[in-house]
Amino acid sequence: MTKQFYSVRTGKNKNAAGFPLEVIRDLFSRLYGDLRAEGYFNEYLGWYCVDQGDVPGLILSPDLDMMLKLRKDGLWPIGEKCAFYTEDDLLDVIEYLFSVVSKPIDGTYHSFSDCGMHWETFNKHEGEKVFREKINDLLDLYQEKFALSEAGDVLHKPDRGFEAIFAADTPTNDKNIRGRIDVAITQYRRHGASLDDRRQAVRDLADVLEYLRPQVKTVLDNKDENDLFNIANNFGIRHHNDKQKTGYDAALWLSWMFYFFLSTIHVVLRKINRDSEKRESSQE
Repeated sequence: MTKQFYSVRTGKNKNAAGFPLEVIRDLFSRLYGDLRAEGYFNEYLGWYCVDQGDVPGLILSPDLDMMLKLRKDGLWPIGEKCAFYTEDDLLDVIEYLFSVVSKPIDGTYHSFSDCGMHWETFNKHEGEKVFREKINDLLDLYQEKFALSEAGDVLHKPDRGFEAIFAADTPTNDKNIRGRIDVAITQYRRHGASLDDRRQAVRDLADVLEYLRPQVKTVLDNKDENDLFNIANNFGIRHHNDKQKTGYDAALWLSWMFYFFLSTIHVVLRKINRDSEKRESSQE
């Protein structure tokens, strides 16, 4: 965790809650410029040589590639266009750059006119790691709370007090369960997730609970178990009929249901593991 200095720590700094978008855009442009100069985008986006001019990378036309992948025009070149980015533009470009970053490893130095290194060997994984660390340091300064995941998705940071549940490893070896939970978490937290996206994420967690229902019975009494599945089945999450309860603040309730279901799944899985360990221990 980045150290907080006196005025931020004591709440006396006017920017303690973070900088607005216009400041973050400027800092991002400078960060991108530094990484560009260090060769982190040479492999994919090309570079400039005093002898050869613009040398293409693996992506021959970055402006076209960005337009096709992001479905937006006018984002390239980044240094010129960044000052006009909306928040969505900025976060889209961050995700795009994660997909085309790689760390320069080896090359030759072009001494004429102090042209610089011509990188020839790159490491994609190491580049992603460096880029993610620097971008997350930048996003920590933003008034809005986002983070770049290891998969290269910009996600909303968890609500305060729920950080641990996302950091915790899912306590199961069942790939089906792990996969559904991981997809649900990413879909719920992804930047730009709609209410329908979040509703689907809650539905996926409810399906995991249904799959675990025999084990849920060992953790909750009958009333609590019925209440749990009543929430999933009768609040416009899993079914669509005239008996559904839909007259509620969707954003607020979806948030509550998501964290409630996810926490319950973790408790049930840990109870399953503990009971399994006890059985194995008694058989020895």
